[in-house]
Amino acid sequence: MRGGAQAHLLACDDGGWYVTKFRENPQHRRILINEWIGAVLLRHLRISAPQVRVVSLSEQFLLNEQEVCLQLGSGRLPVGPGWHFGSQFPGNPHTEAVYDYLPDSMLAGVANLNHFLGALVFDKWTANSDSRQAIFFRRRLRDWLDDETVAPQRKGFIVQMVDHGYVFDGPHWAFNDSPIQGLYFRPQVYESLRGLDDLQPWLDQARHCPESIFDHILRELPRSWLDSEQEERELEELLGRLLERRKRIETLLLASVRARAQVFPNWNAA
Repeated sequence: MRGGAQAHLLACDDGGWYVTKFRENPQHRRILINEWIGAVLLRHLRISAPQVRVVSLSEQFLLNEQEVCLQLGSGRLPVGPGWHFGSQFPGNPHTEAVYDYLPDSMLAGVANLNHFLGALVFDKWTANSDSRQAIFFRRRLRDWLDDETVAPQRKGFIVQMVDHGYVFDGPHWAFNDSPIQGLYFRPQVYESLRGLDDLQPWLDQARHCPESIFDHILRELPRSWLDSEQEERELEELLGRLLERRKRIETLLLASVRARAQVFPNWNAA
């Protein structure tokens, strides 16, 4: 797969395909932790994103599949057996197309395009230092959207938010609140945004995110992704700071609007 983490698309024994990021990836082992935290928060906010799983690679699998490795300069770095991070591919890559770009005419018709507004709340809250990444695919809408008003056989394009390794500024676990980061490169997705009310219900869901969500993250996170007890304490501190940041999300959003007015063409300053 493209990207600095050198993820691989793997077929797993549950019948699904997973974009798998390895512990040894060039960006840092913490990228897996960030992806895991991001997935839990996106699920809480009910923002369209892939299901995630722990992908277990055995020594025998890695011995048989020599191409599952990392390229560093002119050399190859082997991937170690154990638990890695998997983000589910939406379907079978041999038969179902997935895109990272749609023309303007097609982008406007994406069934859940407003989820980019929810992602904006998420990206400001988590200080995503990467630009907003997304994938698009055409499927039967009822299978993918939580909307019973959609006709059972209707098909259309769906967006999922992907690639959250650089929330918390990636391996640095810092909140560098640049107002120009965490934005999608096409302002068209923000045309419906006229004020903070248009960021509901995601804004309130983030503001009132319960502490139990953070306890869940700590309980379920694979411990093999943490290097030491010291790093576990650093993670707990990071989550504590994230909990406190709930109060600042509105301020962070407004700073982005002021800094990039051209990205939010219909924002009503009044």
